[in-house]
Amino acid sequence: MSEEPKNKEENLLNSERPTRVFTENNHSQGEAQVLSRITGSPTIQLIEKHHGTKTLFRKFSEMNWPVDIRPLNKSLVTDSKWKRIDATQEKRRSFLQEFCKKYGGVSRPQSHLFHMVSRIYVEDKHKILYCEVPKAGCSNWKRILMVLNGLAPSAYNISHDAVHYGKHLKKLDSFDLKGIYTRLNTYTKAVFVRDPMERLVSAFRDKFEHPNSYYHPVFGKAIIKKYRPNACEEELNNGSGVKFKEFIHYLLDSHRPVGMDIHWEKISKLCYPCLIHYDFVGKFETLEEDANYFLQLIGAPKKLKFPNFKDRHSSDKRTNAQVVRQYLKDLTRTERQLIYDFYYLDYLMFNYTTPFL
Repeated sequence: MSEEPKNKEENLLNSERPTRVFTENNHSQGEAQVLSRITGSPTIQLIEKHHGTKTLFRKFSEMNWPVDIRPLNKSLVTDSKWKRIDATQEKRRSFLQEFCKKYGGVSRPQSHLFHMVSRIYVEDKHKILYCEVPKAGCSNWKRILMVLNGLAPSAYNISHDAVHYGKHLKKLDSFDLKGIYTRLNTYTKAVFVRDPMERLVSAFRDKFEHPNSYYHPVFGKAIIKKYRPNACEEELNNGSGVKFKEFIHYLLDSHRPVGMDIHWEKISKLCYPCLIHYDFVGKFETLEEDANYFLQLIGAPKKLKFPNFKDRHSSDKRTNAQVVRQYLKDLTRTERQLIYDFYYLDYLMFNYTTPFL
């Protein structure tokens, strides 16, 4: 990692609510673009601090936390059609690496190791580590991992419940310290990301616009109780019908009535991309081609292709920029800006376009 910045304004990973940021020349790509100058920020905690882990950190630091990303092994890629995708991938990797070197301000882990790797799935046969980002193709990625593990013959006949509740796949935090370290340094690490606003709206539509036996009673009831004046007894009892504006009030509230959830948590706090150096950065906007290129890289069976079906609510229109605009129009400009500020690091480190605010 790079040395400590000379002043607080340069330490981006320990800052919050900057005044303005860079843009790309299209919706989700443009990795060659240079970061603009960033000004004025007090503190976003990218890394959650936990007590009682000094011994763990000391042992782990002795193992040499991996600092640099490794070149991708492209020996298994024989088709020239992947050249364009490979070039994009190299730009993404170098962009993220340069961002972390410039703004990381972190030389060693400051969060509990097992927490940092708790979202990472392990596939030992092909030596893959996949960090799960909900609402960015994770259900179909788990299907692929199950096929690679020999747990299913095809990704197309695995149910949603089997994917998410079957406990067929290993997570990295289930291994001991040596097992974690060895895999972090020798396996191909992948993360797939998505435009933060699209991911947020997709999560809201999935969890609050359809019947849900968990999110309505746990999140919906608490949200309606705190953010809906004069809510009727039925609304308070079942938690259904949360409005997007109410959901945003919950998201931005520093005293939320119920905690965060992985479906709308920041990617920077799910996958720690400036501490765990991912070898492959895929994007939901180019999911199929990125995923199929990755399968080539790791030597997956040639007949295995990334599934393109919608996991749930298949009749609903996919959440895209047009759908997002319909939801954002009900918010004030200040609320839209605060959402952007909340996901600022995700926008920046994955080089997403500043949304229309």
